[in-house]
Amino acid sequence: MIPKNFALFAVAVVGLVLLSAAVEAEDVENDACLACHGAEDLVGPEGQSLFVGADAFAASVHAPLPCVTCHVDAATLPHEEKPAAVPLSTCATCHEDPVGEYEQSVHGTSRSSGHGEAATCADCHGNLHNVTAHSEPTSTTHWSKMAATCARCHASVEMAKKFKIPVVQPAEAYLQSAHARAVAQGRHAATCSDCHGAHDILSNTDPSSKILHANVPVTCGKCHADILATYRESVHGEALARGARDAPVCTDCHGEHRILGPGDIASPVSATKVSSETCGRCHSSWRLSEKYGFDAQKVSAFRDSYHGLAGRGGKATVANCSSCHGVHDIRPSSDPRSSINAANLSATCGKCHPGAGANFTIGSVHGAGNAPGTWAAAWVRWIYLWLIAGTISFMFVHNALDFSRKVRRQRMGPPPMPLGQPERMTRPLRWQHGLTLVSFTLLVITGFALKYPESSWAAAFVYYEGSLGLRGLIHRIAAVVMIVALVWHVGLLCVNRRLRNCIVYGMLPSRHDAKVLSGMLAYYFRMRRTPPHSGTTFNYAEKAEYLAFMWGSVVMVVTGFALWFSNRTLEYLPGWVPNVATAIHFYEAILATLAIVVWHFYWVIFDPDVYPLDPTLWDGHPPASRVVERLPHEDAAGAAGESEGTHAS
Repeated sequence: MIPKNFALFAVAVVGLVLLSAAVEAEDVENDACLACHGAEDLVGPEGQSLFVGADAFAASVHAPLPCVTCHVDAATLPHEEKPAAVPLSTCATCHEDPVGEYEQSVHGTSRSSGHGEAATCADCHGNLHNVTAHSEPTSTTHWSKMAATCARCHASVEMAKKFKIPVVQPAEAYLQSAHARAVAQGRHAATCSDCHGAHDILSNTDPSSKILHANVPVTCGKCHADILATYRESVHGEALARGARDAPVCTDCHGEHRILGPGDIASPVSATKVSSETCGRCHSSWRLSEKYGFDAQKVSAFRDSYHGLAGRGGKATVANCSSCHGVHDIRPSSDPRSSINAANLSATCGKCHPGAGANFTIGSVHGAGNAPGTWAAAWVRWIYLWLIAGTISFMFVHNALDFSRKVRRQRMGPPPMPLGQPERMTRPLRWQHGLTLVSFTLLVITGFALKYPESSWAAAFVYYEGSLGLRGLIHRIAAVVMIVALVWHVGLLCVNRRLRNCIVYGMLPSRHDAKVLSGMLAYYFRMRRTPPHSGTTFNYAEKAEYLAFMWGSVVMVVTGFALWFSNRTLEYLPGWVPNVATAIHFYEAILATLAIVVWHFYWVIFDPDVYPLDPTLWDGHPPASRVVERLPHEDAAGAAGESEGTHAS
């Protein structure tokens, strides 16, 4: 049986043999060296310390060796000449393999090219007089201190620039990683040498390098063997094995030094980022789609889908790429083992939608292709875009003409005198209007924050969405408030006959409204001298706005509930319904918002006859101008004529 300390004994024997060959006049004992070098104030000609601590040296791995084993030119006392630095070849006497690896490494080749800053044995292992084994916690090459050791050079931005190192401050990035956090907790996680090697550190372009793109899975697999086996059978692993240089490896998804867990919101594989920043980086590339034959439009389509919008808005629990396709075991849909194989889709979607029943059929998950949900959503988009463009354009031109005529009229003299201001909005109607105003505003802000989460004004909602669900909570509360206001309004119409007759029948369009609109257009284009008067409770503008608001509210409530209670929706309806509902909900919201801003705000704020605000909102009584325009024809004509006479005078 080989003695436990046989290796150490052999090293000592070799050292003694070397020493006997080196000395010329007499044997030099370590005590003789320490007699001088044990003094803390001993310095060399250039002011460098020549102190060697006896206790530290006695505890080092080199303690059994005589000093002259390494310092061969210091074998005579006193020294005939200044001893030279210990050459690398001397270390190779005992450490042949590590030195051989070092000489081929980026550090060794850089140093042999004349770059003196390149790391040597002492730079990593510390002062050779007190070197301890890398397994000792006190060693600078112990796994718990490896990052700090490498950081002495690789934390320098200047050094990275000088030597054209592609990764700047890798040590700083590593210290934020899950690996570094585990090391800080006393667990042996991956450190620099585990990935880059110890003495055989090679460039990432070297075929033998552990960090060569094609070799990365094997390097990571030293610790993550099960994941490596799964990855090799995936579509990405098989592509890499076939030589596809674009096939993603561990570092493409998880990062290189700043590797974070999937539960960390800053991680590229977190639920809110995996689709947009990780998978989307390759699968939205037209270059790669053309090269490998996949559809690059699926990523952009998914971003605007039911799942994509929620994910972009910071919702961590909504489905993302990995939820459906898998993580490391991603396989094509044609593979029976794939989670997106037709036979497995119900189980895959059922993880989030347990209520999906027999009626649940998968359309286009990403929102692209020729599935029913795709072309239906496309038609919704096409119809709404034309509707929005036509409606809002008409509103803008109409109001611009109205503004121009009223401003000109006001310059000619004061407006008509009040002829009585009856209450137009009762207190319950004003409360309903107030609830609608507040809830609609919140719905617009939180709704568009979901669609445009990258906007600066939406940052607060997105920040708290993942942890508190703030945006979604406010949006749903506002929706309930608006529904309460609508139900209250309808209920009031049902129980109050006078109000029902006034509003329900008063809001019905008639031929007279078309006649008034025609007259107003003639007035706007200077084809008649005075504007027509409606002679009714509500004019064509108010009727159009009221009916559009009620219809739009029904559309928003129906589609909103379909999205809010998606599990129940999918229990009875096809799987493409949420995407179509999302499209309708979004474009109806755009139409409603623009209509409020362009149409409603004009009539209650910017209309010269009511500016700065229609008082009906507060006390229910309209301004004089509103009273005049609703007078019966004969009375209105008289009032208008009197006003025109006043203006003319």
